[in-house]
Amino acid sequence: MKIRHPMLIRAVGVTGAGLIRQLGRTLHYHFRYQDPSVAPEVARQTGQRYIYAFFHEVMLFPAYYWPWPEMHILISEHHDGEMITQVVGRLGFSVVRGSTTRGGTRALREMTLRVDRGHLCVTPDGPRGPRRSVHQGVAYLSSRTGFPIVGAGMAFQRPWRAKSWDRFCVPRPFSQAACVVPPPVVVPPDADRATIEDCRREVEHRMQAATIEAEEWVELL
Repeated sequence: MKIRHPMLIRAVGVTGAGLIRQLGRTLHYHFRYQDPSVAPEVARQTGQRYIYAFFHEVMLFPAYYWPWPEMHILISEHHDGEMITQVVGRLGFSVVRGSTTRGGTRALREMTLRVDRGHLCVTPDGPRGPRRSVHQGVAYLSSRTGFPIVGAGMAFQRPWRAKSWDRFCVPRPFSQAACVVPPPVVVPPDADRATIEDCRREVEHRMQAATIEAEEWVELL
């Protein structure tokens, strides 16, 4: 049964945000940056802005660790996106509604208008996959804003997984969480379609490799 009543959706948001905070506090986080300057904590001090990308399945990792008002996250206009919006908004993110498949043009335009207010966050395989793919929208957004793309690979230690298209991860309490971050991808300004596609493939390659590395690393912790 789908939840559609606004009051119930808001209740899900309040409850979900509280559970994520409680669960997130029990996890042990580990980070491996090839370029330490792209870490949000460092970028927050230097003023450098990025597009942070992470796959849909590990959304609970940044939802707990990076919920800052200057983090503007793109959430699908699909029905399920409203509940996600309620949750991440209460955690501290600024939310822009849309995706590469629905409401995408307007959402990307709005994201470009927020360039003076912090970083941008996307799940480049959302809202419906394919799993661990990267859509062209993130490369287009980088080209138009001038923000390099930081595509992180994240993993939880033996998480519970949903039977959804992305195999959504729910971490086990008191387990380990790992994040591997390759160097950022810089997309040329006003890049043409071929360049956008080349950059998209590079981001996808780096994110997939980083995810595999994070998954192997977290099981050794």
